[in-house]
Amino acid sequence: MIVFEKVTKKYPLGNFALQETSFELADNDFAFLVGPSGAGKTTILRLILREYLPTSGSIMVNDFDITDKKFVQVEELRRRIGFVFQDFKVLPEKNVFENIAISLKISNISQHKIKDEVVAALELVGLKHKSRVFPIQLSAGELQRVAIARAIVGSRDIILADEPTGNLDPKTSWEIMKIFKKLENKRTIVIATHNIDIVNSLKRRVISLKEGKIIKDNRKGGYDL
Repeated sequence: MIVFEKVTKKYPLGNFALQETSFELADNDFAFLVGPSGAGKTTILRLILREYLPTSGSIMVNDFDITDKKFVQVEELRRRIGFVFQDFKVLPEKNVFENIAISLKISNISQHKIKDEVVAALELVGLKHKSRVFPIQLSAGELQRVAIARAIVGSRDIILADEPTGNLDPKTSWEIMKIFKKLENKRTIVIATHNIDIVNSLKRRVISLKEGKIIKDNRKGGYDL
């Protein structure tokens, strides 16, 4: 569960990224964050990951009050969250298998379990046949598949995605969204996007933002600002 309660994020120069924003995402919810650039979509994702702290308000992620001054379990929080970036963030010097396995190795998981988890993730994203290929040999769509696979290993129960189809053509964008649909009802998924066609077609929950404020929150909505 993710709960924002009157969350405000103000920058030193005085501009607001979010203004008293409140919403709740249940376990295994699937939601799009939509709105123009600067509306606050990425700020919400960064706050959930605790890369940012709010100026005021509270944020609960699962059982954690991550805005509590005494909160110290940042590593544990982030082990439960997978993040998918627009620009992939894959390591060019490591092959596909190694890119996906890296977070598991940091967590001191056994080699046998690492292999099982990586293979399962590769099967889900359709890249099992390219496990030993290096990023330079992959298309943009394949790189994003690697990024999604990396985000889901390790029994993460929250997946955050910031414009995951932003650098992709329409056909590839739909292929990527089919992967997210496979994860539906198994993890909480929050996707920030400008892709009007995808949002309108999938009819999932849509949280619309403008100038740091939620202006609409529809359970089965479209890209409507």
